[in-house]
Amino acid sequence: MVDNQSQTPQQKVEFERKQHKEEMKQQVISFALMILFTFIAFGMVLLDIGSVFLVPTLLLLAVVQVLFQLYYFMHMKNKGHDMVAVMMYGGLAVAILTIIAFTTIIWW
Repeated sequence: MVDNQSQTPQQKVEFERKQHKEEMKQQVISFALMILFTFIAFGMVLLDIGSVFLVPTLLLLAVVQVLFQLYYFMHMKNKGHDMVAVMMYGGLAVAILTIIAFTTIIWW
């Protein structure tokens, strides 16, 4: 790996351009997959597939889309987002525990 200080400005620009191109490619692929998942979910609902299969599949597609959103479009894969990730995952944990607690209280 070439040291940052020994790179010329032109090399830095080329490196950054290459990284931006790769990131844009990943975002376009992620966007296309999310559109595909949306069409799949819409098609499954239109075809009136049984709810035993439909509900878990829709939930799985939704979770995958949320992960794509966080990872690619919210840039959670980049460095420096550690505290934001901790807060988001902490909030998610509290939300899940709250849902479990209220579900248990209602059904018990």
